[in-house]
Amino acid sequence: MPAYRRPPMDAQQTTFDEHMVDPLTMIADDQNDALNPGISQFSLKDETCFLLANDHGDIKGFADGYFCNDTRLLSHFVLRIGGRRPVLLGAALSGDHVYFEANLTNASVELDHGDTLAQGNLHVNRTRFLRDGRMFERIAVTNYSLGPVDLPLSFQIAADFRDIFEVRGMKRAARGQVLPIETGRTHIGFGYEGLDGASRALTLSLSQPITATPEGDEIRLVMHVPRGARRLLYLEAGAGRTDPGRTRHRINRAAAHRAMKTKRQSGASIQTSGPLFNDWLSRTRADIALLSSDLDTGPYPFAGIPWFSTAFGRDGIITALATLWLDPDLARGVLRFLAETQATEYDEFSDAAPGKILHEIRGGEMAHLREVPFGRYYGAVDTTPLFVHLAAEYARRTGDDAFVDTLWPSLKRAISWIETTRARDANGLVSYARGRGTGLRNQGWKDSADAVFHADGTLAEGPVSLVEVQGYTYRALTGMADMAFRRGDNAYSETLQVSARQLQQAVEDLFWMPEAEFYALALDGASRQCAVRTTNAGHLLYSGLPSPDRGQAVARALLKPDFLSGWGLRTVAIGESRFNPLSYHNGSVWPHDTAICSAGIDHYSEPESAPRALARLFEASFHFGKSVPELFCGFARVPGEGPVAYPVACVPQAWAAASAFLLLKTTLGLDIDAYARDVRVINPRLPAGIDQLSVRNLDVGGTKVSVEFQRKYDQVTCTVTRSGGASVPALVYHID
Repeated sequence: MPAYRRPPMDAQQTTFDEHMVDPLTMIADDQNDALNPGISQFSLKDETCFLLANDHGDIKGFADGYFCNDTRLLSHFVLRIGGRRPVLLGAALSGDHVYFEANLTNASVELDHGDTLAQGNLHVNRTRFLRDGRMFERIAVTNYSLGPVDLPLSFQIAADFRDIFEVRGMKRAARGQVLPIETGRTHIGFGYEGLDGASRALTLSLSQPITATPEGDEIRLVMHVPRGARRLLYLEAGAGRTDPGRTRHRINRAAAHRAMKTKRQSGASIQTSGPLFNDWLSRTRADIALLSSDLDTGPYPFAGIPWFSTAFGRDGIITALATLWLDPDLARGVLRFLAETQATEYDEFSDAAPGKILHEIRGGEMAHLREVPFGRYYGAVDTTPLFVHLAAEYARRTGDDAFVDTLWPSLKRAISWIETTRARDANGLVSYARGRGTGLRNQGWKDSADAVFHADGTLAEGPVSLVEVQGYTYRALTGMADMAFRRGDNAYSETLQVSARQLQQAVEDLFWMPEAEFYALALDGASRQCAVRTTNAGHLLYSGLPSPDRGQAVARALLKPDFLSGWGLRTVAIGESRFNPLSYHNGSVWPHDTAICSAGIDHYSEPESAPRALARLFEASFHFGKSVPELFCGFARVPGEGPVAYPVACVPQAWAAASAFLLLKTTLGLDIDAYARDVRVINPRLPAGIDQLSVRNLDVGGTKVSVEFQRKYDQVTCTVTRSGGASVPALVYHID
């Protein structure tokens, strides 16, 4: 943590619930393109930097921009040709998400000496990518007019150095000092001295001289383009001046493609008989690769662009769990990072306690100054048990005891926090209550302020015990017990098993609603049930905690129309007091939520849930450019129409993209036990419209295995091939 500190803002001034800005108010200004659902937005990311711009490639200064380390560097960057906005022909991202490309043409332009360049005489190709903390751009102009053109180009440019929380709508009492603009022959530089003592800077360098002195926020130049010729302008934006040009551009673009290719090829590969399905899986995997940053501890999937392009504990863990069967390296990176950032002391402002696992980390000025608690923030009740659960699943998937040994002290501290928290709770549950008003009111995955409520709609007062968190804790205790047993610590293993059984009984006694045949959302601070039907109970099914009869009753309920929208599961059932299909957490559809619930439903003998959910997600994604969005509205499916977009959903978003792979794993019934050296296939099914699917190069304890599924009439057969060996039809394949 930084050494500099300032006393936190008065808690009465404002609160900082994660979604403190009503998303629907963020698009009220129709003069701004950013985050307007009628305007296509395109995002690029490289490590801790990301860029959000419109389909022209322009940054308009609302909620878009070029951000690094939670600071917006470039807040306005708009291309004009002859003072007019170019006409859009089309825009797209490359298949690997590395570069953005817009094809434009000129509007009718008045040139010098009174000449007019008619619309459509120029082709303007604008491409952009990010690499090593810099934005690289190339503008190629081809002249199809009848004569040469001295083309006036201009860029409206500004760098406001605003913290990401300011961009999201928070007001600050004071800001640092914006430095005078520095202008040279081929560059323009911006600087800012923050109140945290840190200097932040951005320089835009061009391959061609600026031909007019900047006027306000505009720089101008003239590009001479002979008839039938193409001329190129290269630009770079980042720390310090550079000499942009073709060679630098090509070298860095190739390096960006290679880095992304390496990320995408990590782990096993999937190939199916369906070209569109293959394309979707490739795009979805590219989304995860794009969001994965190479930290010192290994790869970590940042949560989503734009607001959550940083490491979140819960998001990283769930993404790693969903993709663990394909790529254990991602889980390893998540576990290492979270172990290294585990809390070691009590701090009410950041909701920290010894052994607790990180919720969110931020690197901006406001976090450094503790104007927000998110520098290292631990206000999530579920990340700690999920951390232990992921470690146990990683161990079983890989058999990597040496790595588990390095994690063991962190895992024991996490279990200690769990048991300490349970000991303080009257019911022996894991509960939460924020330490200060500056923290999150709700600290489960549904963390908006109105997400935990009673049947009459009143909000629950803490400490709150969420039903799904007890399920996560149950899996953490049983998983830790298994790891302890393998380490030879039988006494500790038995203690954990006893604790898990006690928790299981408490949940069955306290959360079950007999009349509804469903589990309550939560218990409030007075141990009263929040008697609301929500998908939180589906996460409890995922944990395997419920008894078979109750689990089956919940599974059947989740598949009824009050939950099932036709595109996925609504987070809150129709008819509950706060149900709203337009809300963030109270009736919308979240793909990761649907995937986790489907895995739980499958566990309780409803085997067709996952294939159907996978088919719906596949269909829905094509209405969002083949990427899986963070969420969409919970309206019922209408024939011939797509799902209704949630206005400011993150796209791409890590656990949303990963949900496709969790649903696919559940559909295939694939399970890997590296300790037993078994590849197990339980009740295999294939996605709708797919007759053949191959999972190649699965690493099982150092041995490469490929698994092929084939539909034959109404049955799905499975063949397992060991690298260098013969194919063996099997539902349990043991590696000698």
